[in-house]
Amino acid sequence: MLANSLTELDRCHLVHPVSSFRGHEARGVRILTGAKGATVTDSEGRTLIDGFAGLWCVNAGYGHESIVEAAAEQMRKLPYATGYFDLGAEAPIRLAAALAERAPGDLNHVYFSLGGSDAVDSTIRFVRYYWHAKGQPDRDQFISVEQGYHGSSSAGAGLTALPGFHDGFGVPYAWQHKISSHYLYRNPLGDDAEAVIAASVAELKAKAAEIGAERVAAFYVEPIQGSGGVLVPPKGWIKAMRDACAEMEILFVADEVITGFGRTGPLFACEEEGIVPDLMTVAKGLTSGYVPMGAVLMSNGVYETIAESAGMKAVGHGFTYSAHPVSAAVGLEVLSLYEGGLLENGRKAGARLMSGLDTLRDHPLVGDVRGRGMLAAVELVTDKEKKIPLPASVQPATRLFDRAWEEGLVIRSFAQGIFGYAPPLCCTMEEIDQIVERTRKVLDLTLEDPEIREILR
Repeated sequence: MLANSLTELDRCHLVHPVSSFRGHEARGVRILTGAKGATVTDSEGRTLIDGFAGLWCVNAGYGHESIVEAAAEQMRKLPYATGYFDLGAEAPIRLAAALAERAPGDLNHVYFSLGGSDAVDSTIRFVRYYWHAKGQPDRDQFISVEQGYHGSSSAGAGLTALPGFHDGFGVPYAWQHKISSHYLYRNPLGDDAEAVIAASVAELKAKAAEIGAERVAAFYVEPIQGSGGVLVPPKGWIKAMRDACAEMEILFVADEVITGFGRTGPLFACEEEGIVPDLMTVAKGLTSGYVPMGAVLMSNGVYETIAESAGMKAVGHGFTYSAHPVSAAVGLEVLSLYEGGLLENGRKAGARLMSGLDTLRDHPLVGDVRGRGMLAAVELVTDKEKKIPLPASVQPATRLFDRAWEEGLVIRSFAQGIFGYAPPLCCTMEEIDQIVERTRKVLDLTLEDPEIREILR
C-alpha cells in the first residue's frame, strides 16, 4: 500500500528530470528503498546491480558509513556557512586545497557550485569576465562539440549538442556554435586516428575563422562524451584540440563532470590526455552523489586576469550554497576513500569490464563496444555492415532499460539504442562479470523481440 500511495503522490506532484511528463504518468515511478556497495533495492524487494552509479555519480558506491559520519559531524558542528562577506569554513577551504594539489598543472583556484550544470554556467560568466578584463569584450562566441553534454541550465543547454535539450527551449543561442564529434564508430574517416584528429583540428580552426577568431571566447569539450553515447576520442585528439586553442588564444574548458574522480582510471581524465585546461568543471564523483556539489577549477592565468581587473571590487557571481561545509566535508572523505583503494580497484574492475563487454561483439545486435576504465558503451544495430541503428519504433530508451531492470541490472539506455555503463568503483570482479552476463541476456531477449526479428529477416 505504501508503494502504491507513493506512486500516486509521485504522479500528482513530482516533476522528474528529463522525462516525458505524460509517459511518466502512464508508466509510474520505480521506487528505490535502499542501496549497499554496487547494488540498489527497489520497493518490490528486487536487488539490482547499479551499472550506472546512479547518474554517473556514485563512484565510491553506496553505504559508506565514514561518509555519513563526516556529514553528520559537520552538521552538528557547523551545518552552514556562507562564503559571502569574506566568511568561510574549514571543510571547503581544505577541499579546495586538496583539489588544487591534485588537479593538472596550475589549476590552483576553486569555485564551488551546486552541481555540474551550474559549474558550466559559472565558467561562461568567468570566461566573459576574463575577456572583458583583457580589453576584448567582443570575444563573446563559444564553440562546443556535437553529441556533447554540458548541462541543462539555460546557457549550458545551448553548449550541449543534443536535440532533446533544445526542443521547446529556444536554444542554442546565436553565440553558441558547434563542430562535429569525433564519434569514431560513425565517423566517415573510419578509425584512422590521425585523419580524425587532423579533420577535427581543421574544422575547429575553420569554425573560428568563420566566426572571427578574435571573437571566439572559449571551446568546451568532454574528455569522453558521456550523454552523447560514451564517445571516446582517438588518443591524441584532446591534446591536438587543446594545442589548437592555445595557438588561437581561445580558452579551453574541459568538462570533467562525468570523467572526473576515477571514472576513466586516474583522478582526472585530463591527466591521461597530458593536458592542462584553462578551466575545468567537476561534480558527480566529487561527493559520490551523497550530497550536491560541483566545482570550477581555474588556472592561475584566468584567476589573476580576473583578480587584477576587479581590484578591490567584488566579482559579481555567487550562489547561496557555494562551498557548503557539509558537502565539502563529504568531498574530503570521498577523496580519502578514492585514494585509500577505490581508484586502484576501479582500474582493475574497469579493465575487466572492458574485456567482458568486448566478448559481446559477436552478438548479432552489437555494432560497437567502446569505453575507458569504468565508463563504457555497447551500441546496438540491426545491420552490422551498414551500421543501421535500432528503429525508434522499438523505443530503445525505455524498453531496453525495462528489460535490463527485469534482469537485475541498472544501465543507461540511450534513445539511439546504446547501452551506457558507469559502475561504482567499488564493484567486485564477480559483479562486473554479472553486468556482462546480464547484458548478454538482455541482448538475447531483444533479439527475440518480434519487431526486431521482423527487421532482421
